[in-house]
Amino acid sequence: MIDAADDFTEGSGMALIGERAKLTALREQSFGIFLDGGDLGEILLPRREMPRKWQLGEEIDVFLYRDSEDRPVATLKEPLVKPGEFAYLEVVAITNVGAFLNWGLPKDLLVPFREQKDRLEIGRSYVVRCYVDEETGRIVASRRLPRYLDQTPPPYREGDAVDLLLYGKTELGYKAIVNGQHTGLLFANQVFRRLRAGERTKGYVVTVRDDGKLDLSLEPPGRERISELETRILEEIRSRGGWWALSDVAPAAEIHAALGVSKRAFKEASGALFRKRVIRIEPDGMRLL
Repeated sequence: MIDAADDFTEGSGMALIGERAKLTALREQSFGIFLDGGDLGEILLPRREMPRKWQLGEEIDVFLYRDSEDRPVATLKEPLVKPGEFAYLEVVAITNVGAFLNWGLPKDLLVPFREQKDRLEIGRSYVVRCYVDEETGRIVASRRLPRYLDQTPPPYREGDAVDLLLYGKTELGYKAIVNGQHTGLLFANQVFRRLRAGERTKGYVVTVRDDGKLDLSLEPPGRERISELETRILEEIRSRGGWWALSDVAPAAEIHAALGVSKRAFKEASGALFRKRVIRIEPDGMRLL
């Protein structure tokens, strides 16, 4: 989904606020280098940001944003988030205009009060969406995540591997941003390890719903899931010299602590290895054959 604020069209030249660009060094002052910003005019690369080696007329790779006086400024650094992306960032200050987040650059990233569902707190971290405000030209962030998530049916199929960013919890489970575009849910009764907001993890599509949302899993579906677990069990037994004191009569909590899976999945995988005559299951553990 493309939002109007995502059309980073501040000028039609080569330099755009919120993006990286290779800009030509024009002249040097005591406080830094001025770069050719095209339609944005000359852009300062502060002296503290200058590369060790450079010369006039050569191009320098920089990221462009605005300083505290709303002037375009360049940096060699890569921010923790760029316009169009989601990230988990810490609140470092709150003023009369909103909350400020640490995004790895000298000027902190603003979350205006209008973009906060609930008031943010200093020292806590939150999942936000970064964008360029079309009215002010500033890079800001929003906690109103649903408006930036694509609600159209996503092009996924059952079993597809996806990247997840967890951003909330409901009675049913954990809400996740899928591949930076769509939204999905990990059901609590199918999650066997502790999860936290802001965590990035690999997941799998279970169902694509009519409303465009996705049912997700942390484990590959079907036979692929069991096959992967078989490999992990074998590697663990080999690393222990051919014997592992873990069996299918162990408590579910012990199995989950060792492998991060349910007891049922463990029994399926260990049973498959037994039928292949790769291991022998004994009352108090598994032995490699």
